[in-house]
Amino acid sequence: MRCPFCGHNDTQVKDSRPTEESATIRRRRLCPECSSRFTTFERVQLRELSVVKSDGEKVLFERDKLLRSLQIALRKRPVEEDRMERIVNSIQRRLETLGESEIPTKVIGEMVMEHLAELDQVAFVRFASVYRNFREAKDFEAFIGNLGSEQDD
Repeated sequence: MRCPFCGHNDTQVKDSRPTEESATIRRRRLCPECSSRFTTFERVQLRELSVVKSDGEKVLFERDKLLRSLQIALRKRPVEEDRMERIVNSIQRRLETLGESEIPTKVIGEMVMEHLAELDQVAFVRFASVYRNFREAKDFEAFIGNLGSEQDD
């Protein structure tokens, strides 16, 4: 592993441990050249996933992009970072086990919506406003009205 500080190619692993759910291995590393310490994470990747956008463009699935979208929706909400990591891990595992190498953005968005609906209603509405492309206040009103009627059922 290359040192992110000095670029030296041979760093040493000082500590390895699994994270929660054992989906990732956290490794503490030391660069013998500049003595800097840094952390890396190792995950199993079952297959290369491509995301098919609504315009038909195909891009590689980026786990970090999914995490950033959750972080934006959950900004200033009482949710720990490791909870967001677990959600992203769960979504990624579900996508990998679908058996498809090309996943429409709609499938990913719906999975995120499912998790946010259970986790935090404010984040759920924030994400939905971008995902469903709300244009006016009445779009929010209609969505929130539907939330109320679904909870009554």
